[in-house]
Amino acid sequence: MAEGRSRDEWARTSSMLALIANAHRDPKKTRAFKPSDFDPFARRVAPLKVGVEVLKDVFLHGMVPEQI
Repeated sequence: MAEGRSRDEWARTSSMLALIANAHRDPKKTRAFKPSDFDPFARRVAPLKVGVEVLKDVFLHGMVPEQI
């Protein structure tokens, strides 16, 4: 329960931080901030990069690559 409360508090805090940061940013120089930019519990998912061979196997041959 303590972790859930901590996540909830960080969700509120990160929303306020994003609001303050967006109010004081220069829209011509920086992008808009999201609450997940300030939330330590937010998952950061790296984009998946695969080669053309894998895409051909999946879409042309119906084969599913092994999960690593």
